[in-house]
Amino acid sequence: MEAHGPPPLLHRTADFRGAPTSLLHDGTAIAGLLLSAAGAAGLSTFGPPVIRTLPREGVAVVVLLDLGHMSVHTIPSRELLALDLLVAAGRDPQRAVDVFVRKLGVSEARTARLDRG
Repeated sequence: MEAHGPPPLLHRTADFRGAPTSLLHDGTAIAGLLLSAAGAAGLSTFGPPVIRTLPREGVAVVVLLDLGHMSVHTIPSRELLALDLLVAAGRDPQRAVDVFVRKLGVSEARTARLDRG
């Protein structure tokens, strides 16, 4: 298959350890963080966040973007918040990650990047 220019999507993940347990159960607060992060990164959302309490533990929150998504899954027993960003090329998802770093005050953050498409 022939390439047609730069990849149109950028996939960024970030795992935050040491997040406050009370936040990891609060889907509404996490939805607010996702919306703040989208704004900081210049991303356009497409509809309100979808918030679900998970059957085992934690919450999942998803925000659809005009091209891509932002999502968070939490595992409170491990003090873990997992952030997933799929954004249009040319956007800077690190700005969204930085919002989480500042707001969570976490002891550990691990990130990864993958060009998609």
